Amino acid sequence: MSMKKSLFGVGLIIAVLIAAGARADEREDFLAGRARDCPHCDLSGVDLKRHDLTGADLTGAKLTAANLHDAKLANAHLPGADLSGANLNKADLSRADLAGAKLRAAMLYAAVLDGAKLIGADLGDALMGTARLARADLSGATLRSADLRKSRMAEAKLGGGDLTAAALDFAFLRGAQFVGAKLVGARLIGAELVAADLTGAELTDADASGANLREANLAHADLARANFRKADMYETKLDDAVFLETIMPDGVVRP
Repeated sequence: MSMKKSLFGVGLIIAVLIAAGARADEREDFLAGRARDCPHCDLSGVDLKRHDLTGADLTGAKLTAANLHDAKLANAHLPGADLSGANLNKADLSRADLAGAKLRAAMLYAAVLDGAKLIGADLGDALMGTARLARADLSGATLRSADLRKSRMAEAKLGGGDLTAAALDFAFLRGAQFVGAKLVGARLIGAELVAADLTGAELTDADASGANLREANLAHADLARANFRKADMYETKLDDAVFLETIMPDGVVRP
């Protein structure tokens, strides 16, 4: 090995060690409250209950199983962060950037995510009952088997999202966008979907009984075996929708 390559290798090792030391100091300062930012830090399992982290930079941080109950995270930067299994119940995440974040099985009961960016985020099995997500951007997000019962999601963007088997019972989804979304086996019982855009959505085996779909757009949607019994479908657009054993509001099966 040449002297030049040997020196380069030593220099690289030193640089890595310095970076690791800096990261450790950054984490220590963050946990001690001396710093608000800690991007890419390992904060697994830490207790940050009720901490004020407004606007904090936690990009790519590892926060698995962390306790962020009732924490203030408005305008926080969390793209690519791992919050799997974290407790975010009642946390304020309004306008936070969670693009590409992992929130699988996270607890977000009564959390505030109004205007949050959740593009491509993984929220599979998340517990989000009564959470507020008005105007949140969940385009392409995974919400498989997520519990969103009684959530407030007016004008939320869910285009291209995967909501297979998600529970949206009595959710407020007025004006929400589900273009091309996957809602196979989803529960939309009693959901408020006035003027919602479900163009091209896949609602196979979905249960939307008692839902309010007035002026909603279901053009080109797959409604095979979907249940709309007692739903309000006044002026609902159904152009080129696919029907197969679909239960209509009056109980008639179509076709």
